[in-house]
Amino acid sequence: MTTLPSRPANGRARIRDILPNLYIGRYTPGPLNSITDVPGVLVHTESIISPQTTTKGAVNTGVTTILPRKDFFHKACYAGIFRFNGSGEMTGSHWIDETGLLHCPIIITNSFAVGNAYQGVYEYAIREYCDKDGRVDWFMCPVVAETFDGFMNDLTQFAVKPEHIVRGIERASADRVPEGNTGGGTGMLCHGHKGGTGSSSRIVVGEVDGVDKKYTVAALVQANYGRLHQLRISGAHVGIHFEKILNARAAEDKKLADAKAALENEKDRKDGSIIVILATDAPLSPTQLQRLAKRATVGLARVGGVGHNPSGDIFLAFSTGNEIPVQGVGARHRHVDPFKPSALRLDILNDETINALFEAAADVTEESIYNVLTGAETMVGLDGHRVEALDLDELQRYMKRFIDD
Repeated sequence: MTTLPSRPANGRARIRDILPNLYIGRYTPGPLNSITDVPGVLVHTESIISPQTTTKGAVNTGVTTILPRKDFFHKACYAGIFRFNGSGEMTGSHWIDETGLLHCPIIITNSFAVGNAYQGVYEYAIREYCDKDGRVDWFMCPVVAETFDGFMNDLTQFAVKPEHIVRGIERASADRVPEGNTGGGTGMLCHGHKGGTGSSSRIVVGEVDGVDKKYTVAALVQANYGRLHQLRISGAHVGIHFEKILNARAAEDKKLADAKAALENEKDRKDGSIIVILATDAPLSPTQLQRLAKRATVGLARVGGVGHNPSGDIFLAFSTGNEIPVQGVGARHRHVDPFKPSALRLDILNDETINALFEAAADVTEESIYNVLTGAETMVGLDGHRVEALDLDELQRYMKRFIDD
């Protein structure tokens, strides 16, 4: 008989705590099972929540800040982007496509906060990196990604301010990422339930000069997509099971029926989106990172994402495996002659040997979405809209038939 672990006071937990024997790939998670297992990667989440009043709607939103490394300003990472479906925004993507370089924070927030987030990155950079006269003699193209939280959050208040971004950069840490209703995911929805933020990691063993070398592949997702009937966990059609239960309950409970109808109407209007950020310390080229980012699609599909027309499904992968000098536009930051070709000495993995990294990318995306659903709590948001958390007790009961003790 399977013994189920105890859960925190709020009843929420990670998928491995809820279903200890669930198979999510053959690779072992890192110590935190979080994107911060990748050495040097730092994250901060901040939620912004205020109740509805007679003049203002409820605010349920926030910001997730990812630093690819502490000294992102001087030491760029290689990066690559994949657009599964493009009904969304990720600023800075043209520069990454052009050069494969990431040398700024990654900010994830709501759709109406992109402008303030962009400004916040610049406000931090101006404070820290301008010359002695306060002049800008450097180049930066901030990366800001978004998903739409307008069902739970009054977007017209523009609650995310530049100072939230500055604070996020200042306070980013190597702690495990808080999951569920946190950061940019605070007001998001996922597969008919409360959505939000989730993370996961894997360790892959490679080889350098005949000696074993451990690499970490990890993901952070902001999940705001999907219909209930599409939800699958380890191949089991969990969503169909929950949909039958919900329909039966709604037939006897008008409030529940009204909440269900409101959510379905919202999803008919705009299905939602998912942002996936993949990080690794394996030394990969920009082209290899584009390929790695594509594998997030596999993990998304396992859980039931199909990339509907109005969904913004945008994935970015970056590697800390090399330190690339940031290109300078001013004399203070330029250390090379731009008209005199010179070489960089870099480590790059052999393409023929990166299948395990591809597998791990799919696995961490899948598990991160599970952690969104098991971590998120029931929320009442804008205009009284209520979205339920995934019922973890019912999930355990249903999944017992598919999981060996």
